[in-house]
Amino acid sequence: MANIVLLFQISIALGIFNVWLIRANRPTAYRGGNATTMEEEFLAYGLSKKMMILVETLKLSLAGLLIAGIWFPNITPFAASMMGVLMLGAIVMHFKVNDPIRKVVPAISMFLLCSVVALNTLP
Repeated sequence: MANIVLLFQISIALGIFNVWLIRANRPTAYRGGNATTMEEEFLAYGLSKKMMILVETLKLSLAGLLIAGIWFPNITPFAASMMGVLMLGAIVMHFKVNDPIRKVVPAISMFLLCSVVALNTLP
């Protein structure tokens, strides 16, 4: 089970890095509303660019902590829990703009992975 949790931990971090560093300015099938970029997506949710930068900073920092958690396992439950909270926020925002479920699935999946990691890495 420990190997699966570690795989989930790394997958969460890499997924966040992908979304925020590689695909932030590219259209994807999962963007909220009719957005084609991350900034447009936040605007579709009624959130400001400042809020986007805050969420970006938090998610990238937590992803970094999840990677660091490979060597410093005591930080993993915190990082996974906080990332899970942010994923819950993403789920709420998708429902706020009445996105079809296929657009919400990635956020739900990340939330579930974060939950498994958090619960299985508690001391």
